[in-house]
Amino acid sequence: MAAAITDGPKPVLDKPLMRYGRRTLERLAPGTPETPYRVLGISPLTPLIGAEISGVDLTRPLGEEVAEELRRALLEWKVIFFRGQTGLEPGHHLDLAAVWGPPEANPFFPKAETAGVSRLAKDAMAVGNENIWHSDHSFMAAPALGSVLRSVEVPSAGGDTMWADMGAAYDNLSEEMKTRIESLTAVHDWVPSWGSTMTAEQIAHFRETLPPVEHPVVVRHPRSGRKLLYVNEPFTTRIVGLTDAESRALLDELVLQARVPEFQVRFHWEQDSVAIWDNIATQHYAISDYYPRRRVMERIAVAGVPLS
Repeated sequence: MAAAITDGPKPVLDKPLMRYGRRTLERLAPGTPETPYRVLGISPLTPLIGAEISGVDLTRPLGEEVAEELRRALLEWKVIFFRGQTGLEPGHHLDLAAVWGPPEANPFFPKAETAGVSRLAKDAMAVGNENIWHSDHSFMAAPALGSVLRSVEVPSAGGDTMWADMGAAYDNLSEEMKTRIESLTAVHDWVPSWGSTMTAEQIAHFRETLPPVEHPVVVRHPRSGRKLLYVNEPFTTRIVGLTDAESRALLDELVLQARVPEFQVRFHWEQDSVAIWDNIATQHYAISDYYPRRRVMERIAVAGVPLS
């Protein structure tokens, strides 16, 4: 009988993060009570992350009771969705984002006619390139707290967006891994992604105001205090204090956590849909399967705070 082969590379599924069976799926931060909503209707899309909201017309002034329940819904579900918001104008869009804070511009996005609004138009001449798991603006010293995205024009099929709960991503790390990364920091930089299509002069121009920044690998959510895994594929370039090889191996392992389906929700866009996500608690992935069809979205990012 042939001897078993014991050396050579291990299969990919032998990585400790890629396992099957039960996972820890805690929707709320520890100690957070379940409280009923008085105004909003909540329809969960998964038990962990993502809910459709009913009972609110975003084209009408939002009273404080509605605003407070929206803030709580986003904190609890990490991403919330609205459908049938016919007549939503840029002014309504800005008013909605203001429930969480002032707008923050992405320096690389094309601007819409209204200040603070970015217009993302994709078609046969502009292919969607947000199809990688990422957290918006993690290359900034104070990354965006959240984003409000509305559909202007959607393809007849495709163009969905997915979000991953990075609290669950952290919870499901091994205790050994949690201990290992607890005090580590990582460098976040836009050059490997946004800079890949720029000239040296353009990179130097943006570098003046956007140097590499460092964030903890494990952050505390600024509002809930929950621990979150905060590394992403396009913007996290290395782990401070490790060799290049050690850093690459650790990042390659950690970024797999966003790809676990139990931590994810997928949303199919319709005309006049709106999505609001917590950009610190989640990563997202815009599925680019609709080329050469046209897809137009408008986005407002909400200014954030330094992470700890």
